[in-house]
Amino acid sequence: MKYTEEDCKKDTMEHINQVRRQLSRVIIELTERARVHDASKLNSPEIETFTEYTPKLASSTYGSDEYEENLKGMKKALDHHYANNSHHPEHYEEGIKGMDLLDIIEMFCDWKAATLRHNDGDLNKSIEINQKRFNYSDELKEIFKNSVSIFD
Repeated sequence: MKYTEEDCKKDTMEHINQVRRQLSRVIIELTERARVHDASKLNSPEIETFTEYTPKLASSTYGSDEYEENLKGMKKALDHHYANNSHHPEHYEEGIKGMDLLDIIEMFCDWKAATLRHNDGDLNKSIEINQKRFNYSDELKEIFKNSVSIFD
């Protein structure tokens, strides 16, 4: 039997519909992640610590010694937060390598939102700092840099 243009159109439409279904699954999961993102910050033991440290973090430069000292003071709350939120590399024993694609997307959106809370926040600088902090590849760094424009 000869493969016709109609056969090709039918196969292509089936492929398009399969991709649509898969993208819809991703959209549904991302929508749920958006709904529950960082909800653990609203309860103890996190709320007390974040109430104290959020203004301190906002006035410090991300990655600076002052910022790192603030993180040390937040250790108990951060340990709880990371344990309950899979979009943080600290959630996984193997760090960022334990994350899935949706964790990475949520993390990247979180980084952007965090830059808006810092007086001198800059997503491109965060990407550079976080490569050292989380030990991710140059390829992933370039993907992040290529994605900054999504927020423009």
